[in-house]
Amino acid sequence: MPTSLTVNGRAVDVAAEDDKPLLWVLREDLGLTGTKYGCGIAACGACTVHVDGAPTRCCVLPLAGVAGKTVITIEGLSADGSHALQRAWRELDVPQCGYCQSGMLMAASALLARTPQPSDAEIDAAITNLCRCGTYQRVRAGIHRAATLLAEGKGA
Repeated sequence: MPTSLTVNGRAVDVAAEDDKPLLWVLREDLGLTGTKYGCGIAACGACTVHVDGAPTRCCVLPLAGVAGKTVITIEGLSADGSHALQRAWRELDVPQCGYCQSGMLMAASALLARTPQPSDAEIDAAITNLCRCGTYQRVRAGIHRAATLLAEGKGA
């Protein structure tokens, strides 16, 4: 029996095993490859998506765990790259290799949704995603820049 959920605003029925991790459902069954595989144990955050608005590491989350829920992936953050975070990331040249960035952006967008003007300490507490390139200072600056853009009404 298919599992029903909403992904990036679209109702979908997925015919996959209930224990298949959401990451692989997104990538293999739905063709949404922006969400990345990093560690497979929900430690690194490369696979972060929003599930009912909460940042969630989906590499260990079974499909059955999102039945009837709403999932937003990096593709759903902004189809045209106009989200304030995406704009700030480009403006400040935040990523180095970029592999972890979809997860970083999703974690950051959840933070800004609940804390529109976060302090450095709030950013450090909320963004627990790992970056092998060590761009944490630029990530923090990007979040502050996006907060400013949002406060000015420049970006979703």
